[in-house]
Amino acid sequence: MSPLAARLLLLACLAFPLCAVEKVRSRGYRKDPDADTCSGKDAEKTNRTRQSGEACSACWSNMYGSCMQGPAGTPGREGNPGTNGIPGTPGIPGRDGLKGEKGEYINEIFEEPWRPNYKQCAWNSLNYGIDLGKIADCTFTKLRSDSALRVLFSGSLRLKCKNACCQRWYFTFNGAECTGPLPVESIIYLDQGSPELNSTINIHRTSSVEGLCEGVKAGLVDVAVWVGTCADYPRGDASTGWNSVSRIIIEELPK
Repeated sequence: MSPLAARLLLLACLAFPLCAVEKVRSRGYRKDPDADTCSGKDAEKTNRTRQSGEACSACWSNMYGSCMQGPAGTPGREGNPGTNGIPGTPGIPGRDGLKGEKGEYINEIFEEPWRPNYKQCAWNSLNYGIDLGKIADCTFTKLRSDSALRVLFSGSLRLKCKNACCQRWYFTFNGAECTGPLPVESIIYLDQGSPELNSTINIHRTSSVEGLCEGVKAGLVDVAVWVGTCADYPRGDASTGWNSVSRIIIEELPK
């Protein structure tokens, strides 16, 4: 080969790669029609968009290939509270629980405070010489049925006889002797006299008949003092309330 032909061949090999590169560049620019317009005002606009943190435009992406992350903005304020939602539907009723244990029964009784209730009947010189019968009575108003009555008779009593004798002074309530628990009574017994002592001696002494009676119903109660005989003994000559004051005292007491 002549020297001239060798030089022409070397120039052709060097020029062919440059042409291929130019074609590839030309094809790339023709593929993106916006590539030539990414300059001037469009480039400035795209640059402002990138600095504000917004997404890059297609033009800027073609030129630089990616977006740069800008600084974080100022946090926003909390929004207004939302309105209440629609009420839900009622749930399914629950089942009955287990039966509890039986409680303790306490019976409370509320009563008014106790008020004193009493009465006195008095006589001056009764001078009752009877041996059998009622001596004196006193009507009393009993307030409660569950209370007790305390009764007292105070006066002079006397008994005389030639032979042994016995007399009994006792209370009645509405005409009947006390049965709760037993009668309220007192007795005087006089033994047979002796030749040295006169058994007919006449002595009057102040004595008392006193006790409690339960079971008397509430309301008016006729409380009376009687004189009678002792069981299995003859009666003597009795006297009550001679030449002195006699009295009946009645008092209602709580049980």
